[in-house]
Amino acid sequence: MSATQQDPTAKSFRHALGCFPTGVAVITTSDARGQPVGLTCNSFSSVSLDPPLVLWSLRNNSKSIDIFRQTEQFTINVLSHRQDGLSGRFASSSKTMAEKFDGVSYARGWGGSPVLDDCIANFQCSVFARHEAGDHVVFIGQVENFEQSSDEDALVFYKGAYMMLAQSLRALAQKSSDSEAELVEARAAVHVSLVRLACKAAQPADIEAIERNLRALDRYAAEGDMVHRTEAAITFFKQLTTAAHNEMLAVVAQSLTTILEYTVSEHLARSQAPTIYLPALNPLRWQVLSCIRARDSDGAAAAMSEYFGLVASSRAAVAKALSAVEA
Repeated sequence: MSATQQDPTAKSFRHALGCFPTGVAVITTSDARGQPVGLTCNSFSSVSLDPPLVLWSLRNNSKSIDIFRQTEQFTINVLSHRQDGLSGRFASSSKTMAEKFDGVSYARGWGGSPVLDDCIANFQCSVFARHEAGDHVVFIGQVENFEQSSDEDALVFYKGAYMMLAQSLRALAQKSSDSEAELVEARAAVHVSLVRLACKAAQPADIEAIERNLRALDRYAAEGDMVHRTEAAITFFKQLTTAAHNEMLAVVAQSLTTILEYTVSEHLARSQAPTIYLPALNPLRWQVLSCIRARDSDGAAAAMSEYFGLVASSRAAVAKALSAVEA
């Protein structure tokens, strides 16, 4: 055990705690005069479902500690990935409370606590308990009302900074067709490796799940239901990842799948063809499954390579056609 582990300093302890990613919320209440009070917090956590309890903690030396010691209600406003500016505003020690709320839209929730607009969720609480804990006070709230307003990605704090993974993936999805070609190439390399592993590691339940999904995919295609067909096609690759039973490659594959999903969304937003339906891909998916069932890794890899070869050539053709139209 290192000296740092034996006798941790506040700085090293904080750094170690920062290895655990946390969501970011703004905790709000009202003071004795009914004025709004708020601060940024990343210590929010659930406690109990019955009764519904949540908790967060605040430093004893916080300027707002006396207000929260005396209040009987508060609201936990969970921030989206777009609200890092709001997080910084309520974390600032240089702004007065009036300045923090200046221009911020909110409504009064249960007990009169401010409920900030555009957050992905809020939990309006009565104070269930307060506990002195070292240099913090732990506040446990009983949820009296809550709302989930959005399915957007949450703002996440990690190692002293906001995690911008979702934004980075979206940025890649918004780039040119050149990046799409890179995406296809990367997916091909990863999924060829995954199907080889799946031929060794897939369990009967994995194979059955893939077959059920492929039958549904074929049915959606026959019915002309392109939305569900696209979802089933993405599910096919998620199931291949599961069947490989390799956690490291699973992370890489999921990131690539996320970029693919964002790319489809971007195409929809730009009114371009969201997906390219290639009937020739259907038998290749079944061929991959057949090879996995037969534990034929070379056959599965060849079918997967052919699959992405068709995807790459078709996307290149569409990109060329779009360029000609725009010209």
